[in-house]
Amino acid sequence: MQGYKTAPKNAAADVGLGDINTAFPNAVFPLGAVHDFITTTPEDKAASLGFISGILSSRLKNNGAVIWISASGTIFPPALKSFGIAADKIIFIRLGKEKEILWATEEALKCEGLTAVICEIKELSFLASRRLQLAVEKSQVTGFILQCSPRVINPTACISRWKIKVLPTGLIAGMPGVGFPRWHVHLLKIRNGRPGNWQLEWVAGRFRHITSVPAIVVLPQKKTG
Repeated sequence: MQGYKTAPKNAAADVGLGDINTAFPNAVFPLGAVHDFITTTPEDKAASLGFISGILSSRLKNNGAVIWISASGTIFPPALKSFGIAADKIIFIRLGKEKEILWATEEALKCEGLTAVICEIKELSFLASRRLQLAVEKSQVTGFILQCSPRVINPTACISRWKIKVLPTGLIAGMPGVGFPRWHVHLLKIRNGRPGNWQLEWVAGRFRHITSVPAIVVLPQKKTG
């Protein structure tokens, strides 16, 4: 009775997650559903937003728009170009109160013309998550909820729950700078699916699975005096 069925219009959707698709019901990333991301540090939040941006990249290549609702303006829109997302595809809404953020998120998720809604909030209750899930079941808009350092991690009605962590980047031999973004992707819960762990990086506009990550090398400090 509480299962998930992929809507016909989303049945062939592929967001480029590769082997992760085997964890999902019907072996396809659940669109038209609400996904819950738990973040406890600014690094977790940045990693989660990068992962979400990678998912949305393929969905925004042709048409579509995203509403991004939060209490802060920490996102740097031009940086989204590295994920193939033009800043004019996103409508940013800044609200000061949690109740206002939840209300705006629910109303946005009812808009059938949107591709997705991203919401940054401190904490999500089961009742609030149920209202969001009911909204997308009618509109088929995909919702991404980031719980930013919640005091209590409540059970929710969301289709999935994720925890994304930053991994050290890998450098090409002899090349300066930093490598491609890498994440440890932990799918904590997925309705009618199988949770799991994966390591991904974002390369040339797409996700790529990696089997190992480089160790962090600490260089010895030079003695002075």
